[in-house]
Formats: sequence, structure tokens, C-alpha cells
Amino acid sequence: MSLGKQIRTQREQLGLSLEDFAFRVRTGQQTMERIENDEHTPELQTILRISTVLDMPASELLESTNTANESEVDDELKNLIMEVGVKRTKLFLRHVKEFTEDDVLKVMEMLKEIKYKK
Repeated sequence: MSLGKQIRTQREQLGLSLEDFAFRVRTGQQTMERIENDEHTPELQTILRISTVLDMPASELLESTNTANESEVDDELKNLIMEVGVKRTKLFLRHVKEFTEDDVLKVMEMLKEIKYKK
């Protein structure tokens, strides 16, 4: 099941309207509708807020989205690996796999600060 369909299914099971859900996630209703229709991929912080509102771990939400073919790597990821380089990607992933979701968010914030401080 896709991420958007998974989110919609969980939201509906909780009996939340799209408007109420978007408000709780702190995003626009149109944005949430696009996410549920798989027209927009949310950023990690948004996924974490969604998982909080749905009362389910983000990892569980994300794991259930690729049941069709777990070995499939999407085109965006392939392109990113090519841009960053396989060696750097492996090095990064070896270290990040032990991080918690909070750790990943902190690292992302630190990287943004480093990049935009120049």
C-alpha cells in the first residue's frame, strides 16, 4: 500500500476528517490531500507529525508502504545515489542506520544550518 493510502486508511479508521487531520498535523488541507493522493511526498518532519497524530511509529507507517516489491529502489533514490556517489552513500547509511528518528531530524537540522550559514 502506498504511503498516501496508508495515511488515508489510518486517518479514516480514527474517524478524522481531512480538515481536522491536516490541522492536527499542522499542514494545509490541500497539502494533506495531495499526500493522501500520492501526488506529494512529505518531508520527514511532516511524516513524524503524521505518525504522532495517527498514534503509530513513523517506521511502521513507512515500512508498510513498500510491500509490493521491497527490493525496488525508486528513481529519485537512484538519482540521489548517483549524485552523491555510491561510496559516500554507503558510508552515510552505515552510520545513520543506528540513529533514532529524532537523531535523524537533529542531523538534518544541523546540515541545513551548516549549508546556509555560509
